Amino acid sequence: MRFSGLRILKEGLTGNRGWGAHWRDPEPKPAYDIVIIGGGGHGLATAYYLAAEHGLRNIAVLEKGYIGGGNVGRNTTIVRANYVMPGNSEFYSHSLKLWEGLEETLNYNVMHSQRGIINLFHSDGQRDYAARRGNAMVNQGDDAILLDREGVRKHAPYLDFDNVRFPVYGGLYHPRGGTARHDAVAWGFARGADMRGVDLLQNCEVTGIDIENGAVTGVQTTRGAIRAKKVGIVVAGRSGQVAAMAGLRLPIESHILQAFVTEGLKPCIDQVITFGMGHFYISQSDKGGLVFGGDLDMYASYAQRGNLPLVEHVMEAGMTLMPMIGKAKVLRSWGGIMDMTPDGSPIIDKTPVEGLFIDCGWCYGGFKAVPGSGHCFAHLLATGRPHAAAANFRLDRFRDGIGLMDEEGTGAQHNLH
Repeated sequence: MRFSGLRILKEGLTGNRGWGAHWRDPEPKPAYDIVIIGGGGHGLATAYYLAAEHGLRNIAVLEKGYIGGGNVGRNTTIVRANYVMPGNSEFYSHSLKLWEGLEETLNYNVMHSQRGIINLFHSDGQRDYAARRGNAMVNQGDDAILLDREGVRKHAPYLDFDNVRFPVYGGLYHPRGGTARHDAVAWGFARGADMRGVDLLQNCEVTGIDIENGAVTGVQTTRGAIRAKKVGIVVAGRSGQVAAMAGLRLPIESHILQAFVTEGLKPCIDQVITFGMGHFYISQSDKGGLVFGGDLDMYASYAQRGNLPLVEHVMEAGMTLMPMIGKAKVLRSWGGIMDMTPDGSPIIDKTPVEGLFIDCGWCYGGFKAVPGSGHCFAHLLATGRPHAAAANFRLDRFRDGIGLMDEEGTGAQHNLH
């Protein structure tokens, strides 16, 4: 089933009776060449690129719930490539290029909207850092424009520019950044993988990983044992738990990140706006709701819910940045489980177990990385070699300290302790 404007018109005129299921609901086979644990955005993208670019078909994606029910449906949908550290900068640039052709590639509307992102700064020091980040983005081949106070006002006149504590000095504008529809991204990759023969196995929770003589041989699931030549772990905040089934201890902690959406409003926010002094970010969805979030809840947890003090903190930041938000009613909130690494950068690498691979540690950057992560992880699984865009995402950097990428600049200087 291929989507087109003509097909949509035809179905609309005939009662929409001709649409079929987006993907099959197959029974597990006894064995596969590659098993992907995790049916979120990264896992589905990995399976898609394995089939589409490497010609592999005997693949299964194992999802303990339903497709798109995890973090890929629990985020604020932001897509960007405004990173500064070598390693991260190349990767997110690669991912953004994939985003820009994704709808044509998948023949599916993921509602990718390059509405632009403005990262505000509120001091001379923050302005200097924004200029440095912008220069790194431009050197990478991406776009960045340093805005002064009046430049920001032209884009977002509704902000509180004269806030006594955090006056707006300016912002770093990333025009190619924006948003996408999270559910549609999962559905598009799932549909594309299924069309190429990948088995998407829902309600199939992995309960064990089989290892013989230091090599993976398969997995145990709630739907029976499945043999596999290679296994990829792509389970976001559950990475530590699943890796432990193979006797591995990962350098990650799992934390909750809350997000919120308001009632539908008339269009009022054209871009994505981030508040440099409150870790607050906001955009407006196609349905009119204001979608926003802030800091982690700051305690380790596997629960997909948050606590009330952080809700208050996020609301305070929103009111500080744009007092008009106080008139909107919050409809709902949700929590995603973030797998946080010590240096704020991800891992795409082989593990010490032969045939077992890991893709984790995406911290706050999981959604925007979906196509890039899947593309690079598929390359690693298919060839055994890291993709050039993800060459720095090695697991052993946490053992020897060489190659650590402290994207937020909050850690100690490496290799000196």
